[in-house]
Amino acid sequence: MEPMTVAEILEAVNGTLLSEYPALDTAVSRVETDSRTIHPDSLFVPLIGEQFDGHAYIGAALESGAAGCLTRRERESYLPGKFYIKVKDTRQALRDLARHYKKKFDIPVVAVTGSVGKTTTKDMVAAVLGEKYKVLKTEGNLNTDIGTCLTVFRLDRSYEAAVLEMGMNHAGEIEVISSIAEPDLCLITNVGESHIEFLGSRENILKAKAEIFSHAKPGGAAILNGDDELLRTLEGKLERPIIWCGVKGNTAYSADHLVSNGTSGMSCEVKTPHSDFKVDIPALGSHMVYPTLMAAAVGERFGLTAEEICRGVAHFAPTKMRMNILQRQDGITILNDTYNANPQSMRAALEVLSQSRSKHKVAMLGDMLELGPLAQALHAGIGEWAAKVGIDCLVCAGELSEHIAAAAEAAGMKEVYWRPNKKEAMEVLRQVVKPDTTVLVKASRGMAFEELVEYLKELTKEA
Repeated sequence: MEPMTVAEILEAVNGTLLSEYPALDTAVSRVETDSRTIHPDSLFVPLIGEQFDGHAYIGAALESGAAGCLTRRERESYLPGKFYIKVKDTRQALRDLARHYKKKFDIPVVAVTGSVGKTTTKDMVAAVLGEKYKVLKTEGNLNTDIGTCLTVFRLDRSYEAAVLEMGMNHAGEIEVISSIAEPDLCLITNVGESHIEFLGSRENILKAKAEIFSHAKPGGAAILNGDDELLRTLEGKLERPIIWCGVKGNTAYSADHLVSNGTSGMSCEVKTPHSDFKVDIPALGSHMVYPTLMAAAVGERFGLTAEEICRGVAHFAPTKMRMNILQRQDGITILNDTYNANPQSMRAALEVLSQSRSKHKVAMLGDMLELGPLAQALHAGIGEWAAKVGIDCLVCAGELSEHIAAAAEAAGMKEVYWRPNKKEAMEVLRQVVKPDTTVLVKASRGMAFEELVEYLKELTKEA
């Protein structure tokens, strides 16, 4: 982060200085929201959530080295040598400060959203652009307005581009993030059923995703999945050109001749308006074509050659718990895809498992959350899909996942187990995971299925 003075912060957040603090030229070198990880000379921003109020930790943050803080209310006492800036809303002030700070940097911003695959696409785009530029990207799950602010504060003069992921579960959230990022290129991976509990329909989800364009800079472009029927309805409705990516034809960026090695990756032939080239993708699943094509579109927009794009794709590394491939002894492979789950990503993951060359294919699945009244039917659809693609054994844990198991059995799948919780599912895994097995582990984040991955690692030995 480039230093900001107290005077600059005061103006950016429209705040009021509470304590006597004459040194308004004091520089702040970080902006932080977690009092447990405070660094010296930082600004502490106390946020308020449903079950916490960061104002309770202002004293601890300042004593740990923070130079000052924002606050919604006056305090009974003030530590000497620390500044306190009063604002109406600390979260809004954080956004205002991030917008102010972002405007210091004249670099292109690529924004990525979508129901499925946005993190993978963000990582792929960053990997490709990284072949030519120094790229700042969203780390981990920092894809909310707060996370975007913290990512923006990581900018310094050395960065040449930024790739920011935008997440949401309610209408209006991406509009706020877009106002902070002011993207040049806007990518939407697809429109699925994620968060349909809060938005009511896929059409409403599309409207929420399209908020990415609300603060986009003029002259930029939209890079969209041309195989998504709802995204196709945006044709002619945007005030910017659309670059379509897909495999079903009538797209500027397309791919064919997809070949999987069944263990760690695949290859395909990419066709762009400027060149044709073969690319090796270090990940499994035909759905990986879409982030590859979008990254190619961004890469060519930024002047990268086909060789640089291919090299960037080869350097792609998935975020933790996003279809991480863990090779164990005795031919056992664990597919750790436990970061999150929705109907689209669940089907894609099962397809990846079905393409494994292992003798036994085991799916350890859990509940998909935030699906509202459609939850039962959508879970049943996953069970039917598991039976259709040829999974040998299905193990389910969680209340909603009972519908996955029941539908799989009804569709003719022979080896199906349902258990109410992870502990009981572990006993099943002990029985069904044997030599030459690939086991997929996947559920929504709230199910914490990474615990099952750790259990499987205990059962097996590292290759």
